[in-house]
Amino acid sequence: MAGHSKWANIKHRKSAVDAKRSKAWSKLSKAIIVAAKMGGPDPAGNARLRTAIADAKAVSMPKDNINRAIKKGSGESDGTVYEELIYEGYGVEGVAIMCDALTDNRNRTSPELKKIFENNGGKMGTTGCVSFMFDRKGLFIIDAEKISEEALMELAMEAGAEDIVNRDGQFEVTCDPDIFSDVSEAFEAAELECESQQVTRIPQNTVDLEAEAAKQVLKLMDELDDHDDLQKVSANFNISDEVMAEIAE
Repeated sequence: MAGHSKWANIKHRKSAVDAKRSKAWSKLSKAIIVAAKMGGPDPAGNARLRTAIADAKAVSMPKDNINRAIKKGSGESDGTVYEELIYEGYGVEGVAIMCDALTDNRNRTSPELKKIFENNGGKMGTTGCVSFMFDRKGLFIIDAEKISEEALMELAMEAGAEDIVNRDGQFEVTCDPDIFSDVSEAFEAAELECESQQVTRIPQNTVDLEAEAAKQVLKLMDELDDHDDLQKVSANFNISDEVMAEIAE
C-alpha cells in the first residue's frame, strides 16, 4: 500500500495547482455523467453516483459543475457517450500499472496510452496481465494530527471500514468499495477532513525503486495521470524517503 499512497499523496499535492484542479474537475464530470446515466440522477439510490460526487467534493469541485454533470448524464441535456475501459501495463523494473479510462473514442485513447508507456520505458499489456496484483478498495488519507487513532477507529469501524494504518503521520483507512460513500458521509458528518479519498486499486505487494528507476516511473505516472481520458492510475511501486530526497536534489 505504501507505493500507492506515495503516489496518491504526490497527486494530491499536485492537484492543489489550479491548472491540475481544472483538469481533475473535467475528469470527475465524466465520472458523474456516466454514473447518472447508468443508475439515475438521485444519489440516494445510486451508490456509484454518490461515490463520484464524493470524489468531486474532495477536490472542491463547485456544486454547479456537479449538478450540470448529473443533468447531462440523466438526459436533461445533450451528453457525449463515454465507454469504460481498463488498460494494464508495466513500467521499468516490472512495476505494474492499471489505468481506469472513460473515453468517447477508444481508437484515439489506446495508441496515445501505448505511446506514453513506450516513451517512458514501459509497455502496455494484455487484459488481466497485472489486475490480479491489486485489490479494489475505498481509500481515505487523513492527517494524524486531526484526530486520535482511537476516535478514528471508532468512527471508521462504525461506518463499516475494514482497516486503519498509521503511516508517516497519516492514517490510511480502507473499506469495501460498495460502502465508500457511507464511510465518506460518516467522516463528513463528523467534520473530519480527508487529505484525499477515492475508490482505487491497492497493490498486494510493492516494488522498491532506486533513484533512476523512480524518476522514470514518476514521469510515466505523471503523464498517464495527465491524460484527459484516464480517471485513475494505480501502481505497485514504493519509493523510500531517502530516494525521494535524492530525486528532489
